[in-house]
Amino acid sequence: MTAPSTNSPQQGELCIKDYGPYPFVINIEEATLQNETFRTALWTGDHLQVTLMSIGVGEDIGLERHPNLDQFLRIEQGQGLVEMGPTKNQLFFRRRVRDNYAIVIPAGYWHNLTNTGNQPLKLYSIYAPPNHPFGTVHRTKEDAMEGEES
Repeated sequence: MTAPSTNSPQQGELCIKDYGPYPFVINIEEATLQNETFRTALWTGDHLQVTLMSIGVGEDIGLERHPNLDQFLRIEQGQGLVEMGPTKNQLFFRRRVRDNYAIVIPAGYWHNLTNTGNQPLKLYSIYAPPNHPFGTVHRTKEDAMEGEES
């Protein structure tokens, strides 16, 4: 596989798209803060995926579970409430989170993240292995839900 000569954006020219599976460098904070979509894949490889997310005021990611992958979330802007547990009805792990917090979600745990602030909650997510097809863009949560049903 031959990589393009200039795959990563140059300083000052941020284009949010899926740059995987080639070598890649980006200012992740800048990209995360610029993102306006519910979810956009930024880099998809064989064993890892990075997505950018923007969760509206009062909205959430949606209660979900990934049986076969671990997930890492890093909040760049906003505040929220993260809930996790072994079943949908046993979300015993609850923590308030804000800028610069990291959330680690083990495979098999039910989890949700709700924006409890007054501005969009901006974060990036790392899935290992990837969870979404290369190039995934969900402009809204509704788009994401429809994508998961098909």
